[in-house]
Amino acid sequence: MTDNDRLMEIMLDVHSGLPRQGPGDDESTLRALSFCTDLPMRPAVLDVGCGPGMQTLALARGTDGSITAVDLFEQFLDDLRDKAAEAGVRDRLQIMRADMADLPFGKDSFDLIWSEGAAYIMGVPEAFNHWKTFLRPQGYIAITEISWLVPEAEVPQPAFDFFHGEYPAISDVPGNLARVEACGYEVIDHFTLPDQSWWTDYYTPLSEKIEVAREKYRGDSTAQSFLDELAEELRVRREFGASFGYEFIVARLIDPDAPRKA
Repeated sequence: MTDNDRLMEIMLDVHSGLPRQGPGDDESTLRALSFCTDLPMRPAVLDVGCGPGMQTLALARGTDGSITAVDLFEQFLDDLRDKAAEAGVRDRLQIMRADMADLPFGKDSFDLIWSEGAAYIMGVPEAFNHWKTFLRPQGYIAITEISWLVPEAEVPQPAFDFFHGEYPAISDVPGNLARVEACGYEVIDHFTLPDQSWWTDYYTPLSEKIEVAREKYRGDSTAQSFLDELAEELRVRREFGASFGYEFIVARLIDPDAPRKA
């Protein structure tokens, strides 16, 4: 087993069973969905990087359409399959393993593409440019993207150092909106996730998993280093969270043949 394989094994163990794999909440998901004002009655929806699918199930409650949910990790997909069956929406969900950078869909397959906390893996411009192939004319795309909430010069040094180590492409909200628009989309609306979205279904249960893993992996330097990094992530959020957040961005693909607004 390679070092990367070992780290992935530890990561999946620590993150297994969490309600979410990143900040978010059902209320914010449905608020963002409400900005997609003229979807078809039964829209075709793609949820990219769905994880265990809390937001997938919220989308199923908020629409009457079909939802395709994709992720790289089968254990998260299995969680979603079980939850979808319990919620009575399994028949409207296609749940499949797929790489967000190599999606197995045809052109113009979806009315709405959703991705909470995952587009950063490709990068916002790369994701928006790649995924537009699968979006129908004037279709919607909604993501959450980590963003500075204050001017970069005012970001506390510990937060600046942490994110530039983990995600050098981080930008402020205007910068991220400009990236979206540069890819040929109109930004419909955006808002910052509330602080509790970080804790209730993600960081609070994750902190409990970290403590359990400390004991499970006692004497394992690789695991302990990984757990130290997770604990530092939580500390940075707890102490400096006012300087950064996840911005929910809802945008619409611009139809080049549509009349220009006056």
